[in-house]
Amino acid sequence: MISPKATVNRNQKPHPIDIYAGARLRMQRQLIGMSQQQMAKSIGLTFQQIQKYEGGTNRLSASCLYQIAQVLKVPVSYFFDELTDPNPKPQKIIAEQASYDLAQKNDDQILRRRETLELVRSYYRIDSRKQRHKVYALIRSMNDKPIS
Repeated sequence: MISPKATVNRNQKPHPIDIYAGARLRMQRQLIGMSQQQMAKSIGLTFQQIQKYEGGTNRLSASCLYQIAQVLKVPVSYFFDELTDPNPKPQKIIAEQASYDLAQKNDDQILRRRETLELVRSYYRIDSRKQRHKVYALIRSMNDKPIS
């Protein structure tokens, strides 16, 4: 059972689902080109609180998650999309985030490119999750570089 405490105990590691939801927050915020400062201001928090949410250190309350979803223009379910394992492995989530961060460092403008945004918007307009996954698999299979 998940503790109702808003902040993770110093002796405990963040819960994997908190890490996952935080990583999804960070990804969407960066995708639309919003800074942590802008996100914080839009919902009446400090950017340090956004940092803690994104790292999973602080848990997102339902009301805060709802406000963030409104600002990012995504459904609340976005923060849990593709989360099929009720006990996901933190290493996998952290590795996925590190891979995303590395890609961004290699080309920090990639998420601001019109082509990228149009591709992502088109992808999420596909109603069927199964069809979206097929498109995703196709694109990954076409990449000539190894995917970590």
